[in-house]
Amino acid sequence: MGTDDKIDAKSDQLKGKVKEGVGAATDDEGLEAEGKGDQVKGHLKEGVEKVKDAFKKD
Repeated sequence: MGTDDKIDAKSDQLKGKVKEGVGAATDDEGLEAEGKGDQVKGHLKEGVEKVKDAFKKD
């Protein structure tokens, strides 16, 4: 996994956790849902990069 891609994926995950937490604390369901979406986006990016790495090793 490229360093920039790994940082980008983790950044999305962290940003999502923060948004979800703020949304939950302020009863903002939209922000909470957006945070969960950002986390999923980060996990998907991370998964794609792991697949790419698996094919590069062969």
